[in-house]
Amino acid sequence: MQETDIFTLKGLYRDDFRIRGYRFGGGEKTLCVVGAMRGNENQQLYAASQLVRRLSLLEKAGKLSPCREVMVIPCCNPYSINIRKRFWTIDNTDINRMFPGYNKGETTQRIADGIFRTAQQYKYGIQYASFYMDGTFAPHVRMMQTGFEDVETASRFGLPYIMLRKPRPFDTTTLNYNWQIWDVNAFSLYTTTTDTIDPQSAAQSVDAIINFLTSLGFVKGTYVQPEPSQLIRDENLLNIRTERAGFFDSYVKPGEAVRAGQLLAQVTDPYDGSIRSWIHAPEDGTVLFMHSFDMVYADTSVFKLVSGKEISK
Repeated sequence: MQETDIFTLKGLYRDDFRIRGYRFGGGEKTLCVVGAMRGNENQQLYAASQLVRRLSLLEKAGKLSPCREVMVIPCCNPYSINIRKRFWTIDNTDINRMFPGYNKGETTQRIADGIFRTAQQYKYGIQYASFYMDGTFAPHVRMMQTGFEDVETASRFGLPYIMLRKPRPFDTTTLNYNWQIWDVNAFSLYTTTTDTIDPQSAAQSVDAIINFLTSLGFVKGTYVQPEPSQLIRDENLLNIRTERAGFFDSYVKPGEAVRAGQLLAQVTDPYDGSIRSWIHAPEDGTVLFMHSFDMVYADTSVFKLVSGKEISK
């Protein structure tokens, strides 16, 4: 393992801003894995750190190919991580809306440029991604439909779901989108949480990446053909919204199969404790996403279901 600073900014009043990378193997630039890009992505940082640990152990055991190179960048925004601020500490801009970057632009544009100059050199790219809403997911791999998506390769991770999502205008400045435009096979990996650490789903994601690398010949061993992943499309998910605001109490978890009419959650009045509304499943399906914050506004998407009709295809 080689530890290197892939990008540095001179700090005026504190230590320099550094983005650190961990390089394994050599030769063909095979895979770049990017961890936390925002200051609240504790799970994404943790999962990336566990991947570094696993690759280090495999390297010591002589099980990594010397002809292929993997780069892991655990954290792209240590300043924001340090103070628990989701976006850039000074102007509240999002690094993942600045790609491919500009080395003479604003600070976050320069950071994005520094990351992308390294990340675009690899054949495959994986980002430990997070969602813009408070919530937990069933683990899955996600791709944008740019015309360059590769469903067959995504199936090598062995995660329960592969989601295809049509890009929106703001997606054109994300890492994943620009990876694909620059001929990198790009995947976003979603574990269960963001702000809090879930060791079990982090370990599942590391296993998925190691199995993926084994299929590429970077890790020496027998590739285990995973169970087929379910291909789903973002526009076909069932969005279940609240009618009233209040305390949110769920009776189900991500990954759980539910039946039509099943009680999923309740919303409670924050002043008198009365139940303001019940939330039921509109049809059979599986919970992919669940709102996780204790309180909720009215007309908020609190569940995203993979329809039973989608599963049966």
